[in-house]
Amino acid sequence: MELKHYGQEHAQDIRTMLLDIHDEVYEGMPGAFDSRERFARFVDGWSGRDGWVCVVGFDEGEAVGYAYGAPFSPGGWWRGSERPGNLEETERAFALSELMVLPRWRKTGASLELHDGLLAGRDEEAVTLFVDLSHPKVVALYEAWGYEKVDESKPYDDSPTYAVMLKRLTS
Repeated sequence: MELKHYGQEHAQDIRTMLLDIHDEVYEGMPGAFDSRERFARFVDGWSGRDGWVCVVGFDEGEAVGYAYGAPFSPGGWWRGSERPGNLEETERAFALSELMVLPRWRKTGASLELHDGLLAGRDEEAVTLFVDLSHPKVVALYEAWGYEKVDESKPYDDSPTYAVMLKRLTS
């Protein structure tokens, strides 16, 4: 898999691709929370943040999946969750907002490769993410990657409840 890195200046160029992958990943899922329109607002919001980065994996020119995120502003944290006590206010955290892999690429190592490609060379002290608690296998996967659950959050009335997970980054 070839990894390509994109920054905020490329967001509009890859927006449709990100939305198309989302549509395939969430095909058949009920509810407006996972709709393309709703997700487009999240893509636009995240890609508008300072420091937003995205890694897309390609196989023979075809997109496999992607991961993106941005650093939190100093002291920033997830909506609906308290910043954990083991992460000092002076420590910087990177928010991994999305990690999606097309269904045919699951269980191939592509997710970890995208994850690691996104985080390579980051200078924050920690990375954090949300995982839908109705997917315990995904929570366990992130735990196997060194994350720990530090809280739970339901950031929107119509959203799932998420595990807030944190991993320390080492230089």
